[in-house]
Amino acid sequence: MQTEQLVELAIAALEDMKAQDILAIDVRDKTSITDTMVIATGSSSRQVKSLADNVLEKVKEQGVKPIGSEGQEGGEWVLIDLGNVVVHVMQPATRQFYDLERLWQGAEQSRAHHSGE
Repeated sequence: MQTEQLVELAIAALEDMKAQDILAIDVRDKTSITDTMVIATGSSSRQVKSLADNVLEKVKEQGVKPIGSEGQEGGEWVLIDLGNVVVHVMQPATRQFYDLERLWQGAEQSRAHHSGE
C-alpha cells in the first residue's frame, strides 16, 4: 500500500472514533525511520486506546501488517508503527508536553479535513 493511502486509512480510522486535532507531517527529509507521522489527540486513556485499536483494525482489514505498537496499557501515548507511517495517539497533556509538531517543525504539515464539512 502506498504511503498516501496508508495515511488516508489511518486518518479515516481516527476520524471514525472522533479523534481531535489530527495532523499528518511529511518527515521524509528529516528521518529515515518513516515517511509520515500522523498525530492525533484522544480525550481520555480509554479513547486513546480505542483510537489506536481502530487504526490497527482498519489497517489489518486492508492487509497491512503493523510492525508494532506501544503504550496501549497506559493509554497516555500509543505509538503504532506501520512502516512508512507512524501514528501517535496521545492525551492532550502528553501531546502538549512532548510537542512532536514543534520537534518536526519545518517538515511539511497538512491538517486533516473532515469530509462533508
